[in-house]
Amino acid sequence: MCLAIPALITSIEGTSARAEIGGVERTISLALTPEAQVGHYVLVHTGFAIGVVDEEEAQETLRLLAELAEFYDEVH
Repeated sequence: MCLAIPALITSIEGTSARAEIGGVERTISLALTPEAQVGHYVLVHTGFAIGVVDEEEAQETLRLLAELAEFYDEVH
């Protein structure tokens, strides 16, 4: 199973960007999403932004991931 996590782009330099993922800043590649800009949310998989999403979709995805983590903690 593949999972892409929403991240907020905070800065861009060339085809690399700094993005906030779960409160942690990471460097990601924008090679697959050259249209991405600072302030955009992108879906990140294995260090690559694979798509741009709107803030509403990003927040809903993050909420669902948090809910899934809570459920996992309850059953384990």
